[in-house]
Amino acid sequence: MRRTMKETAMSRREVLAGGAAAFAAMTAGLAGCAGTTSRPQAAGSGPPKPQITVLYDAFGKAAAMQKDWGYAALIESSGKRILFDTGNNGDILAQNAKAKGIDLSTLDFVVMSHRHGDHMGGLAYLLRVNPPVKIYAPKEGFGVYGADLPSTFYRKDDSLLPQERYYDGAPPQVMRFGAAWPGANFQLIDKNTEIAPGVHLISLVSDKPGTLELRELSLAIDSPDGALIIVGCSHPGIEKIVETATAINPRIHFVGGGFHLVVSNDADTERIVTSLRDKFNVGYVAPGHCTGEPTFTALKRAFSGHYLYAGLGTTFALGPTPSPIAAAGQNAVTAMDEDDLKHYRALLARSNDDGHTLFGHAAGCCRRS
Repeated sequence: MRRTMKETAMSRREVLAGGAAAFAAMTAGLAGCAGTTSRPQAAGSGPPKPQITVLYDAFGKAAAMQKDWGYAALIESSGKRILFDTGNNGDILAQNAKAKGIDLSTLDFVVMSHRHGDHMGGLAYLLRVNPPVKIYAPKEGFGVYGADLPSTFYRKDDSLLPQERYYDGAPPQVMRFGAAWPGANFQLIDKNTEIAPGVHLISLVSDKPGTLELRELSLAIDSPDGALIIVGCSHPGIEKIVETATAINPRIHFVGGGFHLVVSNDADTERIVTSLRDKFNVGYVAPGHCTGEPTFTALKRAFSGHYLYAGLGTTFALGPTPSPIAAAGQNAVTAMDEDDLKHYRALLARSNDDGHTLFGHAAGCCRRS
């Protein structure tokens, strides 16, 4: 049954009260992490604390990190260190990882959400520092991450001479096609797949104008508190991604990344935000990248204390009550200010996708009068 906004607020207060003790225990354990980096822990010290660090985005407070349009995040959960996307530029990714003390040579694996440059631009740098790392990427026909097809895909004509036929009439059973990064350890995904215990990739295809047939992977991690979802650009639709994740765990605890509503009008934005809150009962949101300024505002209004600031350089702890972790000598940032907005708008104005406006139509359509 659909909850009223009042019931939703009461439910959230109950959750916060019930989780206070658990949160106190969790923050006590994280106290030593405040202001530290996300370097891998020493052998025998156990798995890393469950947390997410934003390594690439167009807004944020970390002075030593460079803002740019794109997305990358390090997820440490379920005993794994996962790099999700690589941002727009390898030099910037390198600078930002160094600023956070993150060693990209020690990853368990990488997830590339889709083939757009602002998500894969740092891949060449990553492969220089970590050549053998396994990279999960969407499988597309003749895609930049490589592809393969059974040779039965094309029609044969036995009446031709061998020299007139492909492979002299004896093609390999599987025809493999090159990637833009030869030698990279790509594993191509074209269906929902559990890649490690409790770690799932959601594979969907966009049906939106401008990105029609674009394949995109989202990350869903099962946790005791519900599913943790990380999205790159949500081209197939953030609602569709979340709905698919409910098959993994019907309780959606956390959604972070790019919601792809940066040019949506107010009515569509409000409908989607309300759906995330009331239909899917999402516990916490940590939007960034292509979510859009009006959507940041709408999500803050709808989710209140369950809205997490996720600007560049932010690290937030996961658990019953996700929250930002303060850097040394600093309070945790909890909101976007005018400086954030200035950088975000400037980088959005400069962004470009395959020679066209980034999202297929004018960015001004989302501005409030």
